[in-house]
Amino acid sequence: MTEAVGRTTPTALTDDKPAVLILGGLGYIGRFLALYIHQHQLASEVRLVDKVLPQLAWLAPEFKEACSQDKFMQADASREQTLPRIFDRSSGKQFDYVFNCGGETRYSQDDEVYRLRSLNLSVAAGKEAAKRDVKAFVEVSTGMVYKPDPSPRKEMDKTKPWLKMAKWKLTAEEELAKIEGLNLVVLRLAHVYGNYSSKFVATALSLARVYQHLGKEMKWLWDKDLRVNTVHIDDATRAIWRAAEWSDQGRKGWNSTWGKVALFNVVDHGNTSQGTMSQIIADIFAIPTGFQGSLISNFARLNLDSVVDDVNDEILGPWADLLAAANITRPGPLSPFMEKELLKDTDLSLDGSRFEEVAVFKYEKERITQDEVQEMIDSYKRMNWWP
Repeated sequence: MTEAVGRTTPTALTDDKPAVLILGGLGYIGRFLALYIHQHQLASEVRLVDKVLPQLAWLAPEFKEACSQDKFMQADASREQTLPRIFDRSSGKQFDYVFNCGGETRYSQDDEVYRLRSLNLSVAAGKEAAKRDVKAFVEVSTGMVYKPDPSPRKEMDKTKPWLKMAKWKLTAEEELAKIEGLNLVVLRLAHVYGNYSSKFVATALSLARVYQHLGKEMKWLWDKDLRVNTVHIDDATRAIWRAAEWSDQGRKGWNSTWGKVALFNVVDHGNTSQGTMSQIIADIFAIPTGFQGSLISNFARLNLDSVVDDVNDEILGPWADLLAAANITRPGPLSPFMEKELLKDTDLSLDGSRFEEVAVFKYEKERITQDEVQEMIDSYKRMNWWP
């Protein structure tokens, strides 16, 4: 049935392959999930729903077939009146698996933005999936919902979201759990990195490029032990698919004492910290890296807004100069701009053993490495995003 644990072979499934609906299908995770399904011929039909048109989604060439126009539907799944069009199939049959990779992914937005674009999307789609008796509904959430702690958080541990985005993701989880008849699996992901990524790790790389250009040391707030756990996009997409399969196949190994909602953390084995990232960046960019002392970090803790504003003022001009010098006239999604929310001294530390054991899943990229990060930079160069 499998070539490696957690990976389905193209020939493993019969002609009764599942029909798949991906909400947020052109987002970072959604497009890679579509690519994984396409490469391994896992589905009989794939529909990608997104508000963004493919032409505006910064799609790399390898996504051309997986995210082709004939698979795409432009729609806002948070609006109930659009759901019949999104969920109806020409065959009259229902989708087997629905993956919610959608929602607002920008940081530091108003609560109302997350309520409308994340919470409403999850709840509306969940209710529709339950009504249609969808075999598996996978909600892609975040590990930032836990109360921060350096020791790895397990699924039963206390929640205390430290980002607005995470607060609304947790609310979505709770509301989905109330929907009768929904075959729900919730995955709480660590920081996702990989080719074409523009989030957490990508921001650090863009910052490093500026400090390299300026000939300055790149100093991090807090200390080297702050946990910033990671998972590679390839493993994230394999885990998302495996979660749907596992649910469809009877949820073997689920312990009823864990609750009625199947909830799993998805994180590699590297226990990535700021020290990990600092060393990788020092090696790739050949720049000195280090950490601010406790005096400066304590000052930053009390004056985070002004500290971050000062750093952003210092780096955004040189980044623009680098883009201009490289003749990049249509900048991609990369930026060294630092979000205040992400610079808190809060650990993202997750224990992913439950999913590995229950769903029989094995990570192929067990930790973030210099080679993986260099691959990210090479992918940016191919897209003409990297100065």
